Amino acid sequence: MTFLSPEDKYPQPIVTGTTTVGIVCDGGVVLATESQATMGYLVASHKATKIHKITDHIAMTISGSVADAQQLIRIIRANVNLRRLELGREISVRAVSQLTAVMLFQNRLFPLITMLIVGGVDEEGPHIFTLDPLGSVLEEDKFAATGSGSVIAYGVLEDGYREKMSIDEAVELAKRAVKAARRRDIASGGVIQLAVITKDGIKMEVTD
Repeated sequence: MTFLSPEDKYPQPIVTGTTTVGIVCDGGVVLATESQATMGYLVASHKATKIHKITDHIAMTISGSVADAQQLIRIIRANVNLRRLELGREISVRAVSQLTAVMLFQNRLFPLITMLIVGGVDEEGPHIFTLDPLGSVLEEDKFAATGSGSVIAYGVLEDGYREKMSIDEAVELAKRAVKAARRRDIASGGVIQLAVITKDGIKMEVTD
């Protein structure tokens, strides 16, 4: 994102930041983010929504340009609903990720400045995928982090993650990762937003 004033010779970047986390656990997926939205050194909002529901069993975290991410979310929801009507069934987490990747790649000449974690539960179980602004679907993993605080969050995730951890354990690990980033990354702040996704649906909550 850039801003150009009459006296500026070159566009000046407006730096934004955030921290988002996704964890696969036994029977579900946990997504977590903080809630601060920034424009350079300005805190634009303390209550920005950074976890968005796509279907009853799939959600997405956003980082980067809020406007780009919100527009992309609207388009994805519409296309996913159309695809569900065509197929007559729910579509997989991988399919939603691939659809999102196509949309991002189509805009590669004027990229949408956003990095996403797509997480959910389908017939094959829980999954998370990370996508970059050009639509590259990074390899499916058991945990992921995006945003300016991701380096800090990854340190906590690498240390604390283990296979088949329970949902409660994953929630605590996600909160620890976001809290660590919130303490050290100036662009991350506000309350923690959580989404717990299981075969029964998506449960959203907010915590300190």
